Amino acid sequence: MGDGMIKIGCCGFPVRRAEYYRHFAVVEIQHTFYQPPQVATAQKWRSEVDARLEFSLKAWQLITHPASSPTYRRLRTPLPRPERCGFFQPTREVRRAWEITRQIAQALQAKLVVFQCPGRFVPSQENISNLRKFFEGIQRDALILAWEPRGRWEDPLVRRLCVELDLVHCVDPFHRPTVHGQPAYFRLHGIGGHRYHYTNEDLQRLVEWSRAQKEAYCMFNNVSMFEDAQRFAEMIQARSLLGRARC
Repeated sequence: MGDGMIKIGCCGFPVRRAEYYRHFAVVEIQHTFYQPPQVATAQKWRSEVDARLEFSLKAWQLITHPASSPTYRRLRTPLPRPERCGFFQPTREVRRAWEITRQIAQALQAKLVVFQCPGRFVPSQENISNLRKFFEGIQRDALILAWEPRGRWEDPLVRRLCVELDLVHCVDPFHRPTVHGQPAYFRLHGIGGHRYHYTNEDLQRLVEWSRAQKEAYCMFNNVSMFEDAQRFAEMIQARSLLGRARC
């Protein structure tokens, strides 16, 4: 395995959409995590671009995060039963949150949905049970589902759950390696924090990790995501040209 397809983009739009589309062919929608847009809005975003532009999206936080998370401040509608949200609980609220996420994925013609978990989602028996019930019970359509666990989840357990539930292990490769699934889905949050600017040496390491995969998404999510993603794309292009010249 190696020298596979590498898809480069950002988590959200760091510049105006029209400008972004001139540089990248994939974007991870963030609105769907905080407050999902209307399906008509997602359809409008899809209509703005041709079929070559690919969308991925983050699942609504009501699935993954408890209502005590500060990210809930961006919800426009108060929750009548906030205790029934988050941590993949087997509740009507969580199931509805997935249906809304799924409908938006359909409108965007997205291929992949990311389930980013908070560090407080620890590998307890209850959380593992809820995780299983959720992914075994939802309608997936043809979507690739990528799970980004944080905190004290050890690789053997993550691998076992990803195999069992048909999930891609989503990671920041500068923090831990992916242990299961294709395509690889790398979310680059910044080494040590969101304000980190990736060096050329960092990006060369990312080139090697990505080329080792059959297919890899490299989605930048740091303060300089637009510039760093552009430099990374230039590196990939230069390596591709060099490879062809040697043939």
